[in-house]
Amino acid sequence: MSDNIAHAISGAGGGIISMILTYPLITVSSRLQVQKDTKGTDAYKGGIDTVVKILKNEGITGLYSGLNSAIFGIALTNGIYYYFYESTKFIFERNKRSMSVVESMLAGAIAGSATVLVTNPIWVVNTRMTTRKESLDENEKSQPKRLGTIKTIMKIINEDGFKAFWQGIIPALILVINPIIQYTTFEQLKARIEKLKKLGNFDFFLLGAISKLIATGSTYPYIVVKSRMQLRQSEYKSTWDGFQKIISNEGYNGLYKGIISKLIQSVFTAAFLFMYKEALFKYTVKILALRKKKI
Repeated sequence: MSDNIAHAISGAGGGIISMILTYPLITVSSRLQVQKDTKGTDAYKGGIDTVVKILKNEGITGLYSGLNSAIFGIALTNGIYYYFYESTKFIFERNKRSMSVVESMLAGAIAGSATVLVTNPIWVVNTRMTTRKESLDENEKSQPKRLGTIKTIMKIINEDGFKAFWQGIIPALILVINPIIQYTTFEQLKARIEKLKKLGNFDFFLLGAISKLIATGSTYPYIVVKSRMQLRQSEYKSTWDGFQKIISNEGYNGLYKGIISKLIQSVFTAAFLFMYKEALFKYTVKILALRKKKI
């Protein structure tokens, strides 16, 4: 069981490092995902144009809007995910060497569902902070005001009630398929390569990148719908309603807004996560072992 805690701690640490390294890409992809009007003078025309306009209008700090909530969110998300994933994995692997594809998918489903239910409020807050929709809800012509994490939380409670923290929960639960695909791909590739050689940090970097590329590429439309449903001004009544309205108003391209930035961000985030997580795991196990001896 101590190994499960070590996996949770190292996963949280790896998530924090990867989040800090790639956060500007998250800001860019989030703003492109929720943007509906692409023809206005202030509309973002693409990844580079988004960066240029953010720097011009908000400065370098604009690329890091909501970073505090994101760091807290990713630490909690990865901690919970890895704890449940490794606990389930331990049960499946007790009498054999590695999990089957079905077992990997089941472990990912259990861990992903538990994580979504606990952390969705954090990502609602982060999405609103990242996309800067707080003041635009009231006056779309005004410059968006910067609100901190606490003020954003209080604004959500006062204007929308506590239920707003679970906006987008259905597409978020559907998106559990993303880590299922990611970790199943990762585990299966890892098991095959381990038969040929001992894995190093760069191997984990590549495995994380490949597995996340496949997962995000295949689930991106749901990511767009989830991001929009987490915003206060979202008019989508359900996930299916979101799909229909996006296709009707923006065409099928609307389901893939910001995909290039998101793929780059997701791939690098996952790559850094897996690499640093494995490195931190070894140290975490040693620290927990020393602490246990002292006790």
